[in-house]
Amino acid sequence: MEAIIFVGVQGSGKTSFYRERFSESHVRISLDMLRTRQREQLLLAACLQGRQSFVIDNTNPSSSDRARYIAPARAARFRVVVYFFETSLRDAIRRNNQRGGKEKIPVPGVAATFRKLQVPTQEEDIDAVHVVTISPENRFDVRTEFTTDRVRNVAQ
Repeated sequence: MEAIIFVGVQGSGKTSFYRERFSESHVRISLDMLRTRQREQLLLAACLQGRQSFVIDNTNPSSSDRARYIAPARAARFRVVVYFFETSLRDAIRRNNQRGGKEKIPVPGVAATFRKLQVPTQEEDIDAVHVVTISPENRFDVRTEFTTDRVRNVAQ
């Protein structure tokens, strides 16, 4: 079982990446969709209890934002993987401006999230971090920043 946590500003490609890579295997947990933390927690608890892999598709800019998912996932013995969506503020705003309706976030909101963004670290008790960028051809490029397997091998 796998708990995947997305980290990135609005317009960095998180939901599109989910649809491309995880829609067939992982439940999507998103405040945009669920609207309240209570509903989010209910769905998270159901995934943990049912041993169902899931993706947290929120901005999760700080380590404290991510901790609310890491601790219960660890307690349920899930593997915890973070995907960090690396983008410039300019590109995120450009992609965000292509959205319509309620999906479009005001520019100050995107900028505020960008300022709060903390790169995930091993100290957060995660098994792996992958960095996602969008190529000029609009393809997702993924590189592994670290995995616990690699850390264990280095320590031995």
